[in-house]
Amino acid sequence: MWAALAWAVGAAALFFLFLRISQSGARSMSSDPANSALQAWDMLHGHLLLHGWIVGDATFYTFELPLIAFVEIFFGLHILSVQVAVALVYLIVTVCAVAVAVTDSRGASRVVRAGVVVAVLAAPALIISDMWIPLGFPDHTGTTVFLLVSCLLIDRAPGRRFTAPLLCVILCAGQISDVTVRYVAVPAILLVCGYRVLAARTIKTGDAANLVAAAVSVPLSVAVRALMRHLGAYLMVAPKTQIAPVGRWPHNAAVTWYALRMVFGITAGPGASPAGAAAVFGFACLLVAVAGMVRVLWRWQTARRADQVLLVAIVLNIGGYMISTLPSQWGPHDIVAVLPAGAILGARALVPARIAARLTALAAAGVAIAAALVPLSLAATRPAAIAPVAQLTAWLQAHGLRYGLGGYWDGSAVTLQSGGRVQVRTVRVYGPEITPWAWEMYTGWYDPSRHYANFVIIDLVNPGLSPQAERFFGKPVSTHRVGDWKILIYDKNVLRDIGPPELGPIS
Repeated sequence: MWAALAWAVGAAALFFLFLRISQSGARSMSSDPANSALQAWDMLHGHLLLHGWIVGDATFYTFELPLIAFVEIFFGLHILSVQVAVALVYLIVTVCAVAVAVTDSRGASRVVRAGVVVAVLAAPALIISDMWIPLGFPDHTGTTVFLLVSCLLIDRAPGRRFTAPLLCVILCAGQISDVTVRYVAVPAILLVCGYRVLAARTIKTGDAANLVAAAVSVPLSVAVRALMRHLGAYLMVAPKTQIAPVGRWPHNAAVTWYALRMVFGITAGPGASPAGAAAVFGFACLLVAVAGMVRVLWRWQTARRADQVLLVAIVLNIGGYMISTLPSQWGPHDIVAVLPAGAILGARALVPARIAARLTALAAAGVAIAAALVPLSLAATRPAAIAPVAQLTAWLQAHGLRYGLGGYWDGSAVTLQSGGRVQVRTVRVYGPEITPWAWEMYTGWYDPSRHYANFVIIDLVNPGLSPQAERFFGKPVSTHRVGDWKILIYDKNVLRDIGPPELGPIS
């Protein structure tokens, strides 16, 4: 009972720290999480298949969106809902990672391993970056839950009757949410289970059943997605799964190393100030992950299934990213699975299953807890961020403007900031006309028979709707300057001036 209470209190403390860190990041108030909040809001109000939506190349349909919808029951369509959901996502990732790491350990060893895992997961939160941290907004971070839960299942119950069917369902759901599961988690499980079947020289094992389950999950996810589309579900932008030309691989390798340093909190990203002491801590966490990988390689034949799967997943995630067309200085989130996987392997490598000496156990537990909580506590002391569009939203509300058009970063962010009282829909200049941007948008937003849009937001400084867009709408009734934005107000429905969305590859 006391142990359960201690773990519960620890989880509550972590959630509080994660929430404070989430609130200090301006990214949690941008249009990316705002669109997820709007999709979750639609799901909460009965539009379970998100009919009419065109979402990005990762839907987060089976994990983050339901979680945000659940939080919105209590907090409504509000920035706080996103911040609470993001903190919950990272807490769930942390809990799953700790559960894998403490397997086969006892007593203080469990606490120390948990501390190591949390410390590594805390590393990126130490850097002050406007570009990316795991607690910034719903992205691929939550996808790691499908990998970690699968590892727990095949490691602790490899031969049970429910394992293979449940594994198939988990992997299928993961692929519907994020194609990363198909290219990282599924092949990792296939390779490890296949190896174990060959090593056992028999197919009458739980590994053989899990191998089949992982393989079946791929066509099953395709069939489920086809059924969803038949029933009128959302469309999505086709994920980038192309392999880059071989001549570009050296450049991609350098970008991948840069992305890894961002994932572990060693660098804060393009244009950011040096991370200082945080970089030292992040580099130490990276070395912990490397030590864990080396240990699994060294003890491969006797390593647990979860250790083997996580090692293969790390290699597949980094290797697949490096040879693909994904690498960019803005895309470290594509390899975020390396962080919890490395944390688990590092904890299992550095901390034995049992620590016999009581004083040694107490000292190790104290150091591990400090290494976990001090970085998070420091990150949590940063002041809460102010939404970049707060001033703009307040002005629009004060002047009675309720429906209008703007660039991507000035669109759904304003809608969420206002709690839906001001709705701004994303458009862009596309060749000779203004069109909706077919990315994270609902087609019904642009129907002039249902909505009356009488203002346009021009972004004068940041990426958004450029000043050249003004010529498409004609002369406004009035023009106003609000911070870095220019507001064009019309006495007509400007939705009639935009063309149909230009659709790229859709899946």
